[in-house]
Amino acid sequence: MATVTAAMVKDLREKTGAGMMDCKTALDSNNGDIEAAIDWLRTKGLAKAAKKSGRVAAEGLIGLRVSGHKGVVVEVNSETDFVARNEEFQSLVLTIANVALEKSANVDALNAAHYPGGGTVQEAIQNAIATIGENMTLRRAAELTVHEGVIGSYIHSSIADGLGKIGVIVALESPSKSDELALLGRQIAMHVAAANPQALEAAGLDPATVAREKAVLAEKNAGKPANVLEKIVESGIKTYYKEVCLLEQSYIHDSTKTVAQAVKEAANKLGVAVELKGFYRYALGEGIEKQETDFAAEVAAASGVKA
Repeated sequence: MATVTAAMVKDLREKTGAGMMDCKTALDSNNGDIEAAIDWLRTKGLAKAAKKSGRVAAEGLIGLRVSGHKGVVVEVNSETDFVARNEEFQSLVLTIANVALEKSANVDALNAAHYPGGGTVQEAIQNAIATIGENMTLRRAAELTVHEGVIGSYIHSSIADGLGKIGVIVALESPSKSDELALLGRQIAMHVAAANPQALEAAGLDPATVAREKAVLAEKNAGKPANVLEKIVESGIKTYYKEVCLLEQSYIHDSTKTVAQAVKEAANKLGVAVELKGFYRYALGEGIEKQETDFAAEVAAASGVKA
């Protein structure tokens, strides 16, 4: 039996919104496995969804650049938020995004690419580490292209042009190059930033994730007749798709329609085909575990004074 700590209970409570004792029981019942405990709480109706805490788990910046029919988004991490305010670090992230736009958004290729002013991107990061005195890393990068149409983009919590905490690019394939299509691209990018879809459509979801959702639904409704249970699970999965698939989500700019319907209406208005081909949404630090520290104690230790 794994030892369940107060930190584990706190983490589970933040992720599910369930009560402290319920979280303790869930962890005890699942040998300390956080993900299994989340599912356990959901089957008991004690947690609405397996959502991670909105607390940022790492620092740094998201960089985004769009030119013509191509858009890129990169994440460069640092140890503290102070570095994100550093002009040298901001310039580094923007330059890396520009190199990705010109060369490649593959991380390995990007690290090895020439950095303006000399050396490679990886060497530029190492130089910044030496100058600023804090560890940094190019964590990930992605790109979207269209043959015709626009790349819509949006930066949330922007601190400068193309820099912020959340970056989104979306690809709209269309013969149109109108201002209306560009506006639609930006609005959909804003929707993605707010709604955080997991895939464009159901076919793009991880089969293991779908299977997990079905298992939770089945367990939560255990004891019902097989034919009834099948319909409940089928209905529940359809609802899940509406929550996490971009095309099926309720459009934040007009809740009376889905994103797919908004795209179709735009195509009818423009008189040409418009297809939403894909998207990337990078939120700073998502999926990275961040060690929580006592800042006051750190300062005290650094100054030789007991906290």
